[in-house]
Amino acid sequence: MPRKKLIAANWKMNKSIPESVSFIDNFKNSIKSTKIKDFRDTENPKDFPVSSKNEIVICPPFASLNEVKKSIKGTKIKLGAQNMHFEEKGAFTGEISAPMLRDAGCEYVILGHSERRAYFDETDGIINKKIKAALKNKLKAILCIGETLEQRESNETKAVIKFQLENCLRSINNEEIKNIVIAYEPVWAIGTGKNATPEQAEEVHLFIRGLLKKLYNVDISENIRIIYGGSVNEKNAKELLAMKNIDGALVGGASLDPKSFAEICNT
Repeated sequence: MPRKKLIAANWKMNKSIPESVSFIDNFKNSIKSTKIKDFRDTENPKDFPVSSKNEIVICPPFASLNEVKKSIKGTKIKLGAQNMHFEEKGAFTGEISAPMLRDAGCEYVILGHSERRAYFDETDGIINKKIKAALKNKLKAILCIGETLEQRESNETKAVIKFQLENCLRSINNEEIKNIVIAYEPVWAIGTGKNATPEQAEEVHLFIRGLLKKLYNVDISENIRIIYGGSVNEKNAKELLAMKNIDGALVGGASLDPKSFAEICNT
């Protein structure tokens, strides 16, 4: 069975609550106007905007979670968060836990994003704890891994990916891994306007699938979704998503515009 495509919007620290609601309204209208028949499940507007062939996740700032949840009600759009703490409660000022995200209506959470690693000193060990906490609380994790420009130019891409994947997935069993999406995000292509070519991205995705085969088994490696992130936009999405081992996209800047994001989803 073909892997279901996943397109996730990571708004990062952007959009006020009113702006978030406005985005969802415009996004739904942009999707409704598509001429692609397979993007519609029925003629009932409440069933827009996602067909059974793909999945769309919106990850707004924490402050907008509740209003976005209300705005996507009646559609098949999923709600996600951009981060969480690995503890369920306690004296962690400014943090949010997995149970809180579940209560807020989240089904997904992004973990290990390069900006969390770079600006907040998150290690693979911390990310591993977060993944375990997310899975325990019935959240699906979008695990981000990727190399810097210096590492790529030093031919260390595969070594970095292997190290990150093995350590972030430490003690994650064969059942738990089924609720994880791997997002390959070359750090040098995030927010820079640069982008890995479809062939470069496909090569790393295939390598990741091979690693998962060794860590788990053939069935898991063939069925787990591996998505690409790094300056994905409406102009390059079609070529990237045409690659055999690229199962979707984690979209940053282009996800802030409803029409651009709709075009990526329609692709």
